[in-house]
Parts: sequence; structure tokens; C-alpha cells
Amino acid sequence: MAPLACLLQAQGHRVRGTDNPLYPPMSTLLEQAGIHPLVGYDPAHLDPRPDLVVIGNAIHRNNPEAVEAERLGLPILSMPQALSRFFLEHHRPLVVAGTHGKTTTTAMAAWVYSDCGRDPGYLIGGVPRNLPGSFRDGDGERFVVEGDEYNAAYFDRGAKFLHYRPETLILTSAEYDHADLYPTPEALFDAFARLVDLVPADGLLVACGDISKVRELAARARCPVVFYGLEEGNDVRPIGPVEGGPEGSRFRLLDPEAGEVEVALPLAGDHNVANALGVWAAARRDGLTAAEVAAALGRFQGVKRRLEELGTGRGITVVDDFAHHPTAVEKTLGALRQRYPGRRVTVLFEPRSLTAGRAFFHEPYRQAFTGADRVLFAPTFHLGRLAPEERLDFATLAKEITAAGVPTTLCESTDEVFRRALEESQEGDVLVTMSSGSFEGMPHRLAEALVGAPARA
Repeated sequence: MAPLACLLQAQGHRVRGTDNPLYPPMSTLLEQAGIHPLVGYDPAHLDPRPDLVVIGNAIHRNNPEAVEAERLGLPILSMPQALSRFFLEHHRPLVVAGTHGKTTTTAMAAWVYSDCGRDPGYLIGGVPRNLPGSFRDGDGERFVVEGDEYNAAYFDRGAKFLHYRPETLILTSAEYDHADLYPTPEALFDAFARLVDLVPADGLLVACGDISKVRELAARARCPVVFYGLEEGNDVRPIGPVEGGPEGSRFRLLDPEAGEVEVALPLAGDHNVANALGVWAAARRDGLTAAEVAAALGRFQGVKRRLEELGTGRGITVVDDFAHHPTAVEKTLGALRQRYPGRRVTVLFEPRSLTAGRAFFHEPYRQAFTGADRVLFAPTFHLGRLAPEERLDFATLAKEITAAGVPTTLCESTDEVFRRALEESQEGDVLVTMSSGSFEGMPHRLAEALVGAPARA
């Protein structure tokens, strides 16, 4: 919602709005755009009467301002409906969807097209480090948008990405998530299937062929399909092994026109190599040359809150990451091992989302956290919203991970997580915070305590 507000403001509309208290980076984006949200909801905020009300998916039907907007008969749109109406109609949308990797891949695609002079529009659900912001309405043909599978609004219950008119779709993955919205894996996969069906016959599906469910979804596409990934059988894949080190990942691929091309990606982790391969396939189809795409990938700096190093103090490095799904936890830990070889990695994990604290993730989490050296669990954020039979028993999980050789503690509060992390850490350690929310400012609190200066961007 914050980047959309900024996009609309930049397009010449007068934007005002209401939200709960915001925190960086989104509060910073709004300030820079000259938008100052009111805090708290009051029907009086609709005076003077607006021409259009855009309602985000965090707003319930009984919200005082939503009730008043409906009573007044004001035109109402969901966020994705507004994006489609004001921006996607005059561009060729490149939509990036999937359970994992959406934000990084969207930012990477937006950067590649921008760096190669194509002036795309884009809307990214995070803050890219290369680009001036997470949003732009460019003059180029393309609009690159992160295709979120979550619901659009209380009056628009389908997935956001169903409004995004994909001419090209990059499908990064398909795993079960958002159990609060999709009661079964099949319900979520049906939403992805509907998205694939939206790609026109003359469009393109770029699909991660390493994932069987993605291949299954791709089989229904009526457009050409390009499979990418690290494994054999993909159309776009590395030739030979991927070389990984603290500076990033280096790999070679065989391009039908340019021949063998080497890419030096300044990001760690095989998952980021896969993300780059997906962007490569889309960009090459759009006529960007192999040389310019490779050069652009070599300059991509990543996204805030995705393996973001916040600082080092007393020889201890603080890294912030958005990981909350077991697969993301495992991939993040693998990337940390590449970036910080030989160093002890302590994970501070907050089960923040309504899915992260559910019992069906017990075994996947048990396997994922064995890649750490020490684990500190914060309390389950939405514990009160989960039925007892739905809740993941983190105390038992901690015992099992400890028995597997990784000391793990379930803390009673985020303050205890903070205290233990500082007390136990030693020179050479890496502290990585993992949460889909603010974690009560944990990553920046740690950086400030260790580095001795504010670490906020």
C-alpha cells in the first residue's frame, strides 16, 4: 500500500490516508513522497470527501473508515485493482509470483531492465538497494510487479495477482503457506493455477523446473514455457558447478544466441542463482542482450531485509532476513554459510505470520534449523489466534533440535531473545534475525547495541 500511494502521488494524484503506526522502510518511503498518514481510524478522515478510496487487505469490513466510505457511496478499489487500473493497463506486465523469492526476483528484474536502459515501471514489496525506490511508473513497455498470493481486500477475496494481467509470468516456487487464507495446499495451488491461466497464448511462462509442483502447474499453460533452475532438464541452467564464496556466486550458462556466458552475481545462495536464471530468461526473451543482462546481474545489490548485513561490532555481525517459512530458513542458512564461512551462526527466530506458528511445520523446521549453530525462538506472535490443536509446540521442537546437536532455547519474550543473544555472542559470531514482521525492532536493536550507533537505513 505504501509504494502504491507513492506511485499515485507521483502520477499527479493527491493522496492521503490512514494506517496504524508505521516503521521503516515503508514509513520512510511515505515521508520522502510527502505523504503523512494519519494514525488511527476515524470517519472524519474522509472529510474532505475523496474521489476514490483504496482499501488494503489489513482492513476489516467493520473498520470505521471503511464503513463510512460505503455509507457515503464512495468508489472503492482494492490495492491490486487500483494498480491494474492506473498503471498496468498501459504497460506489458511482467509478474513475479511464487511462495519464495518474489521480492528479490522482482527487484532483480526491475534493476536489470532499468540498468539496460528499458525504463520499466515497477512495484516491489521490499526496498531494493540499487534502485531509487521500490516503485516507479517508467516510460518503457514493461511494468514489473511482485505477484502476491494473499487476498486483496475484504470485498475482493481472491489473490492479489489475479488482477495483474501477466503478459510474462515468472513462477519461482509453489509450496504451502498462508494457512489463514488457504485452508489446504490445494486451495493455494488452485490460485497459482488460475494465475497461469491468465497468461495469454502469445505471452511467456518462466517456471522454476526444479520444483515438481511448478512443472505440474506449467503443464496447463497455453503460452510458451521456459524452465529454469539448477538441475538437469531445465532450458536455462548453469553449465557445471556454481562457484560460491563470500563475494557472491559465479556461474556459466549456455545462451542460444550468445553462446557460453559467465555471470558473477554479488549474492550468496543457490536460491539467488535460480532467481537470476529466471530473470535472464525473461529479459532475453524481451531482446535484452546477453552481455548487458550479465553485466546488470553483476551489479545487483539485493533487497533490504533479505540477508541484509546491518553492521559489525565487537567482531559480531548482525544480519536481518525475512525468512519465516522452513524452506526460506534453510536457504538463508545455506547462503550465510557461503557468505561467512567458518563463523558461528546464531538464529533469532520469531514465528510472526499466522502460518509460521502452525504444527504442520514442526518437522520442516526441525530439519531447517539444523543448519545453524545456535537457535533462539521468540514466542509465537499470533498464539492467541491459533486453536490449541493448530499450534506448533516450539518447546518440544527446541528439545529435538538441541538433541540433533544445535543448542536451541524457547525464550519467554523478545527481550529475553535480545539479552541472550548479546550475552552469548563472541567475536566472529553472526547473529541473524528471521521474522516476517518488525520483531519489535530486534535487528536494529542488536546492531545499535553492538556497533554503538543507529543502524537504521
